[in-house]
Amino acid sequence: MCFVTGVPGAGKTLAGLNLATSRQQHHANEHAVFLSGNGPLVEVLQTALAQDKKTRTGEPLSTARRETSAFIQNIHHFRDDHLTTPDAPIEKVVIFDEAQRAWTKEKAAKFMKVKKGVEHFDKSEPKFLLDVMDRHEDWCVVVALIGGGQEINDGEAGLPEWLRAVADLKSDWKTHYSPELDTPEYTHSKSLRTLLPKNSEPNNLLHLSVSMRSFRAESLSLFINRVISNDPKSAQSLITQLQGKYPIYLTRDIKAAKKWVTQMKRGSERIGLVASAGAKRLVPHGVQMKVSVEPEKWFLGADHDIRSSNFLELAASQFDIQGLEIDWAVVCWDGDLRHASKEWEHQKFKGSNWQRVNKPEEKLYLRNAYRVLLTRARQGMVIFVPEGSETDLTRDPNFYNGTYKYLKSCGLRDLNL
Repeated sequence: MCFVTGVPGAGKTLAGLNLATSRQQHHANEHAVFLSGNGPLVEVLQTALAQDKKTRTGEPLSTARRETSAFIQNIHHFRDDHLTTPDAPIEKVVIFDEAQRAWTKEKAAKFMKVKKGVEHFDKSEPKFLLDVMDRHEDWCVVVALIGGGQEINDGEAGLPEWLRAVADLKSDWKTHYSPELDTPEYTHSKSLRTLLPKNSEPNNLLHLSVSMRSFRAESLSLFINRVISNDPKSAQSLITQLQGKYPIYLTRDIKAAKKWVTQMKRGSERIGLVASAGAKRLVPHGVQMKVSVEPEKWFLGADHDIRSSNFLELAASQFDIQGLEIDWAVVCWDGDLRHASKEWEHQKFKGSNWQRVNKPEEKLYLRNAYRVLLTRARQGMVIFVPEGSETDLTRDPNFYNGTYKYLKSCGLRDLNL
């Protein structure tokens, strides 16, 4: 069992894909599979790789798609395939991307009962996956790619559940882990020493510390962490390392934000709008989060396709874009996470009013949502914070002005076109 960590954009997914494809090409008797519970990520990867193979080989797209689907799968398909058989899987190596988002026992049991008609399912996704791989009599490897502070939805188990699942295995498993796991964003503030199973060894090579996504700014992820952690002084000290390498601007004008990313785009680069799934009061600015994007169209579609990110009409949420990237982003900041009285306030919109979020885990998911949105752009971004409206109680200027002032205090500059 190997736990690989890395800063956002460090290439965890790429490392997993390289491992899966290289073993497929050179180790025919030792199959590998790349698994993810992130539906948009799986869809985009399968489509992009199939399109690439068609271009290179002339192979029909349908055939190429079947081949890519064989080693890139949704975790739910893998789980369903092994529910009804006690046999060991053909795969000797399994790579689980964004492993921190694997489901808890409660969420998995509810899904299996409601969606699959399976009663009495009593395992979390990490526990089920490891039990399946434990059927091998000789050897196998499970690689868990873990992003810290990336849990964004209810029922995501995080690292602690993986460690418990390994500890529960009856066979003799060896665990190799990145020392970076011993931080609160991975362990949920629990002691790693108390969580680690027996026969565990740290390995510094299992942490990817340099962001490949933001190739102009290795300090971006650290800067965003300081912003989300409500540490403006530290954030301001880091912004100087980004200047001239990775542009980040503030604006109260979404038209100016769209104009800027359009001007920055070169060739086949991708631009797009991103916003929190809870950003329900951006509708007056043309950002409608009730309309879902089609991931493969949003990330891969042509400029003239209204479903494409480049068309700047449909905004991707944290659920659509986690694990993926674009070149230039407009990050639309609504009143669900607002800064007031020197701290973050967490809100959700229900009916026609904002309501305070009180549960600690829901607050964490909301902060992580913005952490994800702010780390999706490879080359630069502009953060759009609305001015609000004096005549609309759901868009009171006070919901936005504090956030704008806070981001300014973090060292961000206004966009001037």
